[in-house]
Amino acid sequence: MTSPPVQSPGDVLALISAGSAATRAEIARLTGLARSTVSQRVDALIAHGFVDETADAGSTGGRPPRRLSLRTREHAVAGVDLGASHCRVALLDIGGSLLAVREDPLKIADGPRAVLAHVDRTLRTLLAETGRGQHTLRAIGVGVPGPVEFSTGRPVDPPIMPGWHQFPIPEYFAEHYGVRALVDNDVNVMALAEQRQAFPGTRYLLYLKVGTGIGCGIIADGRLHRGAQGSAGDIGHIRVGEREELCRCGNSGCLEAIAGGAALAERLTELGLEARSGLDVVRLVQEGNRDAVRMVREAGRAVGEVLSGLVNFFNPETVVVGGALAAVHDQLLAGVREAVYRRSHPLATHVLRIEPSRTGENAAAVGAAILGIEHALSPAQVDRALLQGGLKSPAIG
Repeated sequence: MTSPPVQSPGDVLALISAGSAATRAEIARLTGLARSTVSQRVDALIAHGFVDETADAGSTGGRPPRRLSLRTREHAVAGVDLGASHCRVALLDIGGSLLAVREDPLKIADGPRAVLAHVDRTLRTLLAETGRGQHTLRAIGVGVPGPVEFSTGRPVDPPIMPGWHQFPIPEYFAEHYGVRALVDNDVNVMALAEQRQAFPGTRYLLYLKVGTGIGCGIIADGRLHRGAQGSAGDIGHIRVGEREELCRCGNSGCLEAIAGGAALAERLTELGLEARSGLDVVRLVQEGNRDAVRMVREAGRAVGEVLSGLVNFFNPETVVVGGALAAVHDQLLAGVREAVYRRSHPLATHVLRIEPSRTGENAAAVGAAILGIEHALSPAQVDRALLQGGLKSPAIG
């Protein structure tokens, strides 16, 4: 299957921002466009603040070639990570470099208006601290701990987000900043951050978040796969064997009720240990508590049992394990690998890597910002912005 022909300035910018072309001659060679057409496209991108063109400092003689690069200064994107008990806001330039980040304790159960007002204050603070005015903001990405209908950006019956059902998050940010906000499930944006930043050569990747709950982000052929309505990857409620542990969803035997951080903490509490959350489970493992170590390894086997089916079905190149329990990945991944390599088809595991997350605590915030960057730099949005005055007048689209 051949790629569609490059026609618009937005298509040309996509080549420049991806690093595929750095000069006008390279654009002409890659696209087959006439040099005059390339010049028209590039001149428009420069005039509207999308691209810089500078002399190549490495030239050794003759007329130095002029190199094209994405103009990143004064153009920012925000990424918001909303967890059950925290809010992390990251500010990136449009080239993906992290400018500032801040995390605060915040309960998602406080409701959308209180939580988003906090995000608004934090974002304005970060813009001021980095010397960027509100006019430099191009898009906002938001990751939330619940199901999201991506086409509308609205949460749908999120179990740990009371008061958020169908709340118009994109409209809130459009009203306050005049830019597009893209909202997704937190594990999806974590998968995006991991693939774009840590495993850029991997086209098929699964990201498992093992924290209070358990979810899976899916990268298929380099793109985030959400399914028909945005609920793809909800593996926390797949039944594990004949287990009967009750789950908060109302069913029994769900993976989350067996291997989630909250479930492990509850079992350790029953043994007389102090454990209120997955973070306490991690602490006990790090302290060498045998019961905690045993439970985390057993949780890994349960996760691996479900994952083995996904590996057979999806055939990923890489599985990344993140979330709170990934902090003790030696114990958790030992159980995961044991089950996956025992139960999956040899062809599916021939080159499979099962790795701990490399993006760390900023994964969701950075992944949410990447959503915003990829929207702001999409050919359709770039072409629309050029018609409406370029980056100096960001348009909602």
